Amino acid sequence: MPPVPSHTKSSLERTGRDFKEIHEWLDMDAEKKAERHDVTKIYEYGKMMEEKFGKEGRDEYIRHLHDDMKAKFSHLQHDFEKQIADTLAYFGVK
Repeated sequence: MPPVPSHTKSSLERTGRDFKEIHEWLDMDAEKKAERHDVTKIYEYGKMMEEKFGKEGRDEYIRHLHDDMKAKFSHLQHDFEKQIADTLAYFGVK
């Protein structure tokens, strides 16, 4: 998943603000990181972000989750494709 500096750079390019506090809140506390990335809490945490940072902050919170999900699934797809290729090669099919 992208590190905080990548998230802040993307936010800055999109909005003119880095929203560093949001990205650090999501990623920097190892014990709470999984809970804070829980998509079932988007409404709850999104509302909290909107109250603190406005609608743009809420949108950047959601964008952070989107970017992490995209990176995670891209990595998963790459690993899957490599495993299939390795398996086919093992059996001489490829």
